[in-house]
Parts: sequence; C-alpha cells; structure tokens
Amino acid sequence: MAAPFRVLIAPDKFKGSLTAREAADALAAGFANNPDIIVETCPVADGGEGFAEALAQRMEWVNGIHDPLGRPVNARCGWVDAATAVIEMSEASGLHRLAPGERDPWRASTRGTGELILHAIAAGASRILVGLGGSATNDAGAGAAAALGWQFLTSDGEPVDPAPSNFLAIERIEPPDDDLAVQILAACDVRNPLLGPNGASHVYARQKGADDRMIGFLEMALSHLADLMAEQTGRDPREMPGAGAAGGLGYGLAAFCGAELRPGFPLVSEALKLEDRIAACDLVITGEGRFDAQTFSGKAPAEVARLAKKHRKPVALVCGQCDACDANDAARPLFDLIIPLRDIEPDPDVAMRNAARLLRQAASRVAAWVRSDAMVRADGFPFR
Repeated sequence: MAAPFRVLIAPDKFKGSLTAREAADALAAGFANNPDIIVETCPVADGGEGFAEALAQRMEWVNGIHDPLGRPVNARCGWVDAATAVIEMSEASGLHRLAPGERDPWRASTRGTGELILHAIAAGASRILVGLGGSATNDAGAGAAAALGWQFLTSDGEPVDPAPSNFLAIERIEPPDDDLAVQILAACDVRNPLLGPNGASHVYARQKGADDRMIGFLEMALSHLADLMAEQTGRDPREMPGAGAAGGLGYGLAAFCGAELRPGFPLVSEALKLEDRIAACDLVITGEGRFDAQTFSGKAPAEVARLAKKHRKPVALVCGQCDACDANDAARPLFDLIIPLRDIEPDPDVAMRNAARLLRQAASRVAAWVRSDAMVRADGFPFR
C-alpha cells in the first residue's frame, strides 16, 4: 500500500486580511474534500508582524505600555519557554496603533518596545527575540533605549525626550548604571543600513507620514545621534545590515543593547524545525498577501521555497496580489505553481474582505493540480 501524500502548509500573513495562522487554517480547509491527503500547517514569519505568534508557545497581555505617541495601551509579549521571550516591536510601536492622520515619525517613539523588553526581563527572560517590522517610528531605537535607562542630555545636563524632533538638542548620551543581563536577538527581514539613500528615513519614513522635507530632517537627526554614540561610547553599528529596520530600531538595539541582528526567517525556521517538516512532506504550500520583488530578499515565502527545493520538493505559492510572477526569472526555479487570489476575485477590496474563502478555493485548485499532474505515482499522486 502506497504511503499517504503529505502537504505542508507554511504561509506568512496576508497583511490587512489574515494572520499567518488564519491563512494556514483557510488553506488547510480547502483540502477538506481530499481525505487521502494528509495536511499539516506551520505558519511562518520573517521578522515582521506575525513573528511572535509563529514562535511563542504562549502570549500574555502587558498593561500600561506606551504607543508611538505616548498613550497607554495593552500589548502582548510572547514566551517560547520560561527563559526566552519573543516580542514584536509593532505590538507597542507599530503603524497600526495610529490613525492615518496621526502618523508622524518626527515625534513617534519606540519607548513602548523598550517597556516590553523591561517587562520580559523582570519576568525572568535571559534571552529575548525581537521582531522588527511594521513600525510607526523613525527614532533609531532611542525611545526604547530611554525606557531601558539610557539618558539623553543637553550640554547643560538637562534631560531630552529622545524623539527625532529633539535629537539636535542632545549633546550627551549616558548609559544606565547596570548592563542588561539579557541576550537580545533582533530579527529583521531587510538589510538596510541606518543612513543614506537606502537607510531608514529615505526608504521607509514616507509610509509613516513623512514628506520630502521631513525625510531630510530625519536623516540629519539620525546622523547626529549616530555620531554622538560613536564619539561618546565607541558603538557605531550604523552600517550593519538591518540597522535601518523598523525606523532604525535595528541600529538602536545593536548600539544600546548589544543586540545581534539576524535575518528573521532563519530564527523562525530553526525554532519551528521547518526543514525537518519539509523533508517529511511531498508538497509545500506557502503564501503572502503581496508577492513582489522584495519577496526574494529574505521574505518568508521565498525562504520556504528555497528550503523546499533543497529537499527537491515541489512548491505552490498562493498570494493576494502578484507583481513578480512568471515574468520574474527568480520565481521560476522556486515555485511550481502560483495562484494569485486576484485570478479568482479581481476586485481587490472584495478579495481583502473574503481572503479566507478565496484561500480555500485556491487550495482546492492546488489539490486538483496535484491529481492532474503528468508526473503521477501509481496511486495517482505526483512528485514521489
């Protein structure tokens, strides 16, 4: 008797519609009429939103954390085990915390992210994984550093609230009395440095509410802060790949906390034992909301596909919007089948509202593709 056909469903989030877990469950439901296909779900992330949920065994709410504009909110901290916390900076400092008219990277702060780190330390964490992505901020992590005890002072020793609007008033930066007794790993899905045309301000600040004039001021402010840190502490990670992630929080965690910056997907993959699960399946399905050129620069679907190809597994990609499908040479060797939800529902607003239903339909198409492929096994399944 032939072994059963196994499908591993490992999508990222469909931003604005479904979390990675919800997307995985919807795709799995599309195989309901195929009882002879065994389906396993494994939601993934690459360091952005969904990072904590992909890794944490439990999530807890923390009260009194501050949002980017200093308002108290409740935010979540996850736990992989008793000694390892996992935090998404977007929980406290994310763009989703602000209404469109409130977006202001000149004033927005990562203080709440620092408060979540403090909470994790107080709760016994000796290792903290921080997912960088979805930020409303462009403060190079200075707000988080202030929450962790760093002082930002004028030449007269007066304290300065470390928002970018005040950076040029800072002349002294003093560390806390005690070092953080914790290892911090910052997971990021981009490789941008802090400054320059590919840095935090020029690449990402516009989506957070900045215009051309503000972008110039933000660049000047971050450069001043980085120069002070280098001169007064000897710490200068401004060119580190990922330093520009989350409005420069990558830089800030490295400079103020001694954090190690890592691509997010390998951290997630290792924790989920993803490669072992891929090796044990016959087909991998991955996906995300928008499939474009950035997908090939460390985003979860491309990394899932690369692992699958390492083990010679076929890969189906389901995406909301496809800007880099068959016309992109990079897609051809990674994905054997690409199903944009726009092919099922061309109206983007309708597709966003009905993403779960469309994912179920897409999964049914994958099941039909599996059975109709010319390279079939004796029992009617391909690829084995």
